[in-house]
Amino acid sequence: MWTPETIRNDFPILDQTVNGRQLIYLDNAATTQMPAPVLEAMTSYMLHDHSNVHRGIHALSERATGLMEKSREYVYSFLGAKGTEEIIFTSGATAAINLVARSMSFGLLEAGDEIITTEMEHHANLIPWQEACRRTGAVLHVVPVTKEGELDYGKLEALISRRTKLVAVTAVSNVTGTVNELDRIIRLAHDAGAWVLVDGSQAVRHGMLDMSAMDCDFFCFSGHKMMGPTGTGVLYGKREVLEQLPPETFGGGMVDQVFTDHATYGDLPFRLEAGTPNIMGIIGLGAAVKYLTDLGRDEIVNTEDRLLSLAEKELRARPQIDILGSPVKRAGCISFNIKGCHCYDTAKLLDQLGVAMRSGHHCAEPLLTAFGETGAVRLSPAFYNTEDEILEAMKALDRVIRLIERTVRK
Repeated sequence: MWTPETIRNDFPILDQTVNGRQLIYLDNAATTQMPAPVLEAMTSYMLHDHSNVHRGIHALSERATGLMEKSREYVYSFLGAKGTEEIIFTSGATAAINLVARSMSFGLLEAGDEIITTEMEHHANLIPWQEACRRTGAVLHVVPVTKEGELDYGKLEALISRRTKLVAVTAVSNVTGTVNELDRIIRLAHDAGAWVLVDGSQAVRHGMLDMSAMDCDFFCFSGHKMMGPTGTGVLYGKREVLEQLPPETFGGGMVDQVFTDHATYGDLPFRLEAGTPNIMGIIGLGAAVKYLTDLGRDEIVNTEDRLLSLAEKELRARPQIDILGSPVKRAGCISFNIKGCHCYDTAKLLDQLGVAMRSGHHCAEPLLTAFGETGAVRLSPAFYNTEDEILEAMKALDRVIRLIERTVRK
């Protein structure tokens, strides 16, 4: 059985000082660190197997293709998909959502159709739908959040109709950590004949990953949220749904036959993967999936929940701190502000003490606006963090609070 302390050596980047202090990295909702097996897999490919995939019959090309497709198998198993053809590699969740939105704009959406998303979405799950509606004449509806940071499910039920074509929702808020009731949302949407796209970027380390049980139509995530490299991501889709999506990017790799006046397109998943992929990154993504699988997802979830609960308990014990939202179930992150201090100042002062936390609107401006804020500090642990790090971060936060109080008194 591993502990955060026993696997620290897998993450060499954590063993460094920042501003003369031991780094405490608590910005994992933005980007997680990569373990040695991921770095080694990418390095080995570059040193021994670097070539283009699906293009040649020489040894390097065949090895590169085998490594990339092995990653697809890892992801397919990790997500509980029905087949590798349901796994589309992208450059991240943003690209995955844009793929679906643009593709639906090519004849699957028309004037008067409706898309539903929510007030808590990352901009990547809002703006593509704004643009799809602008291009097609479809109507975008946005479900508000309550003061606790939960979705207003009554408003959602009222908005869903036979005109609804798709509901796009995050599994977990990247600001409040609110865990949404996906079963309820998916049931409501499917009863109305609508598809459901789940942005799983903040959920991918938290166990909500059985696609057969979840029954969503699309699920996407970014590799860098789950110990993989940046510039990688996955769009999962039910095969029967993906078959209905017309390609939205065209070129090499996605064709069957090409003539001067028309082309025919290949089978899934390649039909939706035009161009040379990020081969090294995808190999790294596969290694990350294997690493997480080998550790055990239940153990990861339990460790991160314990760390987040400790952080929330400590934050709530400090009257100078306002926490955004109080959801029934929280995962992955918690956001807060020190009263009277801008979030950027808080994060900068914490950085001077070696503590890395994110600050700003977290690409979720509508949600921050709903809370009456323009920004917040976000604490997001990963399973390689320790309870001692959480407590040291709280000591650093206390120093920041004392500094602010002294400044205000002056």
